[in-house]
Amino acid sequence: MQYTGHSDYTENDPPTYVCVGENDGIADWRAMENRLKHLAAFGIPTEFHKYPGLGHGFGLGTGTVAEGWIEDAVTFWETQTK
Repeated sequence: MQYTGHSDYTENDPPTYVCVGENDGIADWRAMENRLKHLAAFGIPTEFHKYPGLGHGFGLGTGTVAEGWIEDAVTFWETQTK
């Protein structure tokens, strides 16, 4: 999940990977982290990454502190299919 501060959650949600810029003015990292805490409490696998200094729309993260997030996300998703 790499968008909005979606705050709804249920025990039926899928495993969720989140990456967000710390300075994102659209998707508040705190709301996203809070949602993942609730999902984890249901036993749903989660992974949260907050990148300092980045705002909204860092894309692939090339040349930023978020570089490599795609590989991290793929690794997370692959572990969910085993």
